[in-house]
Amino acid sequence: MDATKTSPSNNLVDVLKKCAIHYLAPGNAVSVGLSGGVDSVVLLHLLARISQEFRLHLSAVHIHHGISTNADAWADACCRICRQLDIPLQIHTVNLDPASKSGLEATARNARYAIFRKLDADFIALAHHRDDQAETVFLQLLRGAGVKGLSAMPTLRRDAGGPAYLRPLLDIDRSAILDWAVQNKLSWVEDESNQDTRFTRNFLRLSVLPLLQRHYSGWRTAIARTAGHMAEAAGLLDQLAELDAQTGIDENRLDCRYLASLNSARARNLLRYYFAQRQLPMPGQLRLSDMLDQLIGAADDACIAIDHGDACLRRYRGYAYLLRQMAEPPHGRRWLWQGEDELKLPELHGTLYFRQSSDGGLDPARLQHINIRLRQGGERLRPDCKRPVRRVKDLLQLAQLPPWERERLPLIYSGDELIHIPGIGTACNWQTGAAKAAIRIEWQPDAAVIEPG
Repeated sequence: MDATKTSPSNNLVDVLKKCAIHYLAPGNAVSVGLSGGVDSVVLLHLLARISQEFRLHLSAVHIHHGISTNADAWADACCRICRQLDIPLQIHTVNLDPASKSGLEATARNARYAIFRKLDADFIALAHHRDDQAETVFLQLLRGAGVKGLSAMPTLRRDAGGPAYLRPLLDIDRSAILDWAVQNKLSWVEDESNQDTRFTRNFLRLSVLPLLQRHYSGWRTAIARTAGHMAEAAGLLDQLAELDAQTGIDENRLDCRYLASLNSARARNLLRYYFAQRQLPMPGQLRLSDMLDQLIGAADDACIAIDHGDACLRRYRGYAYLLRQMAEPPHGRRWLWQGEDELKLPELHGTLYFRQSSDGGLDPARLQHINIRLRQGGERLRPDCKRPVRRVKDLLQLAQLPPWERERLPLIYSGDELIHIPGIGTACNWQTGAAKAAIRIEWQPDAAVIEPG
């Protein structure tokens, strides 16, 4: 070998060292996502070489998907590799739903990341390389993705409340990784599904990209450069959305009037930001445009509800909210109170509290045959002794209670008499004086609105 040249082995070690200098700090806990394949095995060996120099707490994690008949053998291989390197290994087994609407690949990926988020680590190191990056851009092109989708994978991605994701090999061709593995006599496993061209990524890798290689050998670098340009543009769009959010997003609600004041492209950008901040799947362009049309085109008193996976986009009084999907409440059911200080109502996603009070409330001596029901329609209550009986529907509207809270608001009955509505009022003839011992009933619903992060 020419003495002036540096071996691929040393090149890859240098890449890892530069990455460590830029992103890691002494004492960081780094867990390598170890599948047993050549890419993750090489990454583990590289990090093992530099871990002492950079004082890293290195470990590995293997996700046992159970899809392949060889899955147990792969887990055993990961155990052997980690024993040889004296690196702690965690193995997590996940159960996948083969009938999931998301598809088996997406379901497996979601399961992996659900495990990663719970790991006690500062960083999860993943072995994606330049070929993976290029394939991802092609896949996003075929899906008609926008700027953010075409920016593909970042070297570093931080998630609130969990480890950061680090991809040290993202600027390295897979051929260099294979060369390093061969030169260092590493052993690894081969996933037979990687040869199955029914999977779109495999079809690209095995059938399409080799043809491109014959005519344009620099395609990996060019595609990666395009992904970098898209990432830069996506960052600028995020900055614009952050500026719009200062006016257009009030806590967890999106101002539909402000949305309407923006041009359609900028409004869609803000709506995407609203979804992204809540870590929800991004709607497609047509779906997003339809959501926007409904949010800004509806009458002021319209109650819009648009399902989106595990979330629901709802509009109320000129604002949009992203809510968790909840099962339809059991309208015909009754719940009994038997003197508990708190009564959990999981079907209504909340808890009733019965608190001692010296500042007014219900007479505890009269609280007999207490049962809880949902609205059926036509209920009436007189919470103000100076005013006539009111329709419960009107009282809830006056209180500006959102529809999704009205649907699950428990009504308190004594026998068949409505005596109290939490947060609204107590029937006049059931109210006690301020100086008397009383019971105050409070309703605490579970959080329905999805918060950022």
